[in-house]
Amino acid sequence: MLFPRYFKQAAALSTNFQILLFGVCPSRHFLLPPIRLISAQQIFSCNVQIAKLARSGKMEAARQLFDKMPERDVVSWNAIVAAYWQNGDIEESKRMFNLMPTRNVVSWNSMIAGCIEHERMEEACAYFHAMPKRNVASWNAMISGFVRNDRVEEAARLFEEMPKRNVISYTAMVDGYTRNGEIDRARALFDQIPGKNAVSWTVMISGYVESGRFEEARGLFDEMPEKNVVTLTAMITGYCKEGKMEDARKLFERIQHKDLVSWNAIIGGYVHNGQGEEALKLHSLMMETGTRPDHSTMVVVVTACSLLASLQQGRQAHAIVVKCGFKLTISVCNTLITMYSKCGSIHESESVFRQIHSPDLVSWNTVIAAYAQHGHYEIALGLFDEMGTNGLKPDGITFLSVLSACGHVGKVKESMDWFNSMVEEYGVTPRAEHYSCLVDILSRAGQLEKAYDFIRQMPFEADGAVWGALLGACRVHQNVELGKLAAEKLVELDPHNSGAYVMLSNIYAAAGMWREVTRVRGLMKEQGVKKQPGYSWMEIGSQVHLFSGGGLHPEIDRIHLELEKISLHMKINSDIEDLIFM
Repeated sequence: MLFPRYFKQAAALSTNFQILLFGVCPSRHFLLPPIRLISAQQIFSCNVQIAKLARSGKMEAARQLFDKMPERDVVSWNAIVAAYWQNGDIEESKRMFNLMPTRNVVSWNSMIAGCIEHERMEEACAYFHAMPKRNVASWNAMISGFVRNDRVEEAARLFEEMPKRNVISYTAMVDGYTRNGEIDRARALFDQIPGKNAVSWTVMISGYVESGRFEEARGLFDEMPEKNVVTLTAMITGYCKEGKMEDARKLFERIQHKDLVSWNAIIGGYVHNGQGEEALKLHSLMMETGTRPDHSTMVVVVTACSLLASLQQGRQAHAIVVKCGFKLTISVCNTLITMYSKCGSIHESESVFRQIHSPDLVSWNTVIAAYAQHGHYEIALGLFDEMGTNGLKPDGITFLSVLSACGHVGKVKESMDWFNSMVEEYGVTPRAEHYSCLVDILSRAGQLEKAYDFIRQMPFEADGAVWGALLGACRVHQNVELGKLAAEKLVELDPHNSGAYVMLSNIYAAAGMWREVTRVRGLMKEQGVKKQPGYSWMEIGSQVHLFSGGGLHPEIDRIHLELEKISLHMKINSDIEDLIFM
């Protein structure tokens, strides 16, 4: 049997073949008498050409060839029926199916597959029930269709009715259960599969990874007799989710023939774990191997540039998107907007936004957030109004950006008005992030008691972000009592949060309460809490340089000497300015 999808590239018809099939000489404008095909080999050749033409999207030529064939067999009809739905025309596919003089089980299976592909599950069911005879592929197609449409219980009922199952049947159901979050049910069925293949193992391992049950995924992976690139990539994804990047990298290096999916998994893993520089290094290595990136690659690469606030490398990534001929999809554009904003180039953010033909809610939220983070209150609100004019309704993320814009310019009353409007006019339920933002705005304005009252009126328990905002303001405004309360709440939520201890210690130190400072430091030691060293980075030329707290650098003495020189230079300049303006 012939399926057009199995032919990867279209082949041009030779001159002799065109004369034979069409009775047309391509170099002359006249018709030759069509030659009647009687050979099975000639029919087979025509069928192959139909498949190849259809695969390359040349449906007009495929149909012309089909119509010119003096004799056709059922494979010819199956080829043209499949060709239409694979090229997006399910209606013509159905029409040709109805014209078929004879059909076999492949004909019916093709129509079922076409309906499923075009999200017409009910029509697929109708064809399935109308079939005079079914084979295991018919049942498997329906089960896979139900799973694809999240109708897992219907798939399970069909699975139970099957007269005969194969490994594909079992694997499809295991996939359905894992998609539905029924991991234990999936594992029970997986254990029953006779002659498990690589796909069966991969589906089950991926199910464990996606559900966060990584240890079970690793145990099953160790049992797998032969690992393939798909399974290794699934495990790489799992290690990345667990933050175990060294283990993920070791597995990645084991893959002899790395495909784009495996590259995307490891690069995305580094980005997910905040290691943007390593992600960019791997992307460069991938390009050197000749592997062409796709949209997913460029999204994670641009995100890596955002993490590093590296404008130069971000622009290079943007150039790769254009150079490779990628369409500026909404997801890529949204990522570029965020990147330019985090790199400080707000005008380039809006430039990308204005290139989007029909911005979605995420696009609007992203550009509003960009202006809010840069303190452009009026522009952020103008974009909010423009979004409404374009018929989009704001959500919680939109209002978070608006509140943030208010906070950056200290508009306390306006922020409260927006918060109330969000609830009363737009029906958006506030989340912890909204309360945290308002607490931060009130606290920055020195209204600590009002901020504390606001926390007590929250409909749910305040999280660490809320108490952290209050604690930070207590340090600035030297409110010892509220600072102590906020720190205690933070420690309750996270006993190993070094920031809470350090901040409280600083509050006591600013108030001259040295005994309390000693007590807090002692408490940190008892609890085994260690202050995490701070770090920052800067871009010089095309290199990103990382700076971290601590004294482990081999040239620490030289660094301290240079810092002393800089401090002295700043002090001298400051003294000179004081003398000038006296």
